[in-house]
Amino acid sequence: MGFQRKLGELAFLDPACGCGNFLIIAYRELRRLELEVLKELYAGPMLDTLADRMSVIDVDQFHGIEMGEFPVRIAETALWMMDHIMNNRLSLEFGQTYTRIPLRKSPNIVHADALEISWEDVLPSGRCDFVFGNPPFVGAKFQSPDQRAQIRRIADLGKGGGTLDYVTAWFLLAGEYVRGSEIPSTASAAPFDESSPSESGAPRKQARIGFVATNSITQGEQVAQFWPLIFDRLGLEIAFAHRTFAWGSDARGVAKVHVVVLGMTRAADAPSNRRLFSYPDVKGDAEESLHATISPYLFDAGGLANPHLVVRETAQPLNGWPPLFSGSQPIDNGHYIFNADERTDFLESEPAAARFLRPYVGAREHIQGRTRWILALQDAEPAELASMPSVVERMQAVRAYRAKSKRKSTLALARYPRRYNVEVLPTERFLVVPEVSSERREYVPIGWLEPPAIPSNKVRIAEGATKPLFALLTSAMHMAWLRQIGGRLKSDYSYGIGIVYNTFPPPPVESEVLERLTPLADAVLSARAAHSGSTLAELYDPDFMPVDLRRAHQAIDRAVERLYRRRRFQTESERLEHLLGLYEQMQAPISVEAARGFRRRRRRRPTRRR
Repeated sequence: MGFQRKLGELAFLDPACGCGNFLIIAYRELRRLELEVLKELYAGPMLDTLADRMSVIDVDQFHGIEMGEFPVRIAETALWMMDHIMNNRLSLEFGQTYTRIPLRKSPNIVHADALEISWEDVLPSGRCDFVFGNPPFVGAKFQSPDQRAQIRRIADLGKGGGTLDYVTAWFLLAGEYVRGSEIPSTASAAPFDESSPSESGAPRKQARIGFVATNSITQGEQVAQFWPLIFDRLGLEIAFAHRTFAWGSDARGVAKVHVVVLGMTRAADAPSNRRLFSYPDVKGDAEESLHATISPYLFDAGGLANPHLVVRETAQPLNGWPPLFSGSQPIDNGHYIFNADERTDFLESEPAAARFLRPYVGAREHIQGRTRWILALQDAEPAELASMPSVVERMQAVRAYRAKSKRKSTLALARYPRRYNVEVLPTERFLVVPEVSSERREYVPIGWLEPPAIPSNKVRIAEGATKPLFALLTSAMHMAWLRQIGGRLKSDYSYGIGIVYNTFPPPPVESEVLERLTPLADAVLSARAAHSGSTLAELYDPDFMPVDLRRAHQAIDRAVERLYRRRRFQTESERLEHLLGLYEQMQAPISVEAARGFRRRRRRRPTRRR
């Protein structure tokens, strides 16, 4: 009886409820649980006196906030419908008619913008048990001016406001709410007093938070902006979490998104064993594990001195490596870029342009073996340009396109149509890292290119890189860092320069020790060359990867791991914990000798203009 009574006292709030899906399912599951209790408590003759008060759970325990008026009405009606369905189920189970006609209670669904009203007015925090739901997924680049202003006000990150996704606003306001504070707040609230009574005089409840969110808030640059607010400003801890998995509708035309589920509570109320659900295949079943603490990157943080440690984006490599930067970005509306057939047709009418057409390599070209070309007119003499009317026509089209831009920098660039917005024209062999790579690959297919190839802004490049650096970047240690610290595009790896490359902790060894990786790097390159008829996409497909290439990579993995410690790493979490420990130490300036291990000698940087 006590447990059933407790179920009837629970209160739920979905501050972005839409048509009430989360509230409806929560109500259904609560009634199912109560039904199991009733089956244990009552049987047979006792029902005659209990039929009118068998269920203590009702729709007035459910509260929501929704901007759209029509969805508000749907949510209210749907909760009543679910109540009727569960009443019928109760009647069938016990052979008694159980109804709630006339309806005496209603769900409390408020028509308002949840980021602009006080949640206390919807449901006082002292009466709330669970704040949950599926807040809107809007990335920082896709927010309206009003949404961006809301994020800046709520997060209080200063003038810039950071690059937080819209969903983070609900986490921050929920954090303020479960502390019993008025919202929004731009200052750290005082510790919550558990003994303070609610308005009704009953002891205050300690609400817990559970939201579905975009996986971007647990990866990449957002982690360092968002999670210190959760841990330090609001005093919350992760109680349970689901790592990235594919989630979406079966409706036609509705794309799946890649999400995480985060459950949070006040630090004082956090469980000793925290549940973490991992998805080795983002489309498959979960594997559960228990941990003392969970990192903001959603892995076991029990071995870290600071389980709240976040990796902050930095403009310069902390590891002493040669700088990595994005390739050329022409802003030409495609007038300077050609595929193979377009190049052939163009040269038939303008054969003199052949020496100005150079291979243009982005991530797709590098990985999938595609071919594109770009007009590189930076060094063309005026007389040469004047003799090529088809080239001049394209220059004029580029000038006109840029002149229509609303960006001042692009308008200024219109005066120089043969220049690119960002020019990266390497003068020596350079390392190539694809900006985006499939999550199915065990290794990002990093490689080398030489002039006259021009890298596009879809790859990252480094001139003066060494083969030991190539070996480190293609190792399992670096892949662990990329998978956990880097951002994602859907579920694919997104290689961020400032957050992945510049922050990666190198092994604490001298340069001559690193040179031992050179023959191992050569072995990988030789294995690729032995299968020259296959693209990197085919070579690094886990189903097709040649045995000799896999063995060459495994040899690098073992050698690199021995540079970090003698004992082998058993899991990716072990690798990441070790790297994060080194990252803490890396905040001190790196020694000159360590930096030398990754550069052959200082060379002239490629021409680069913004």
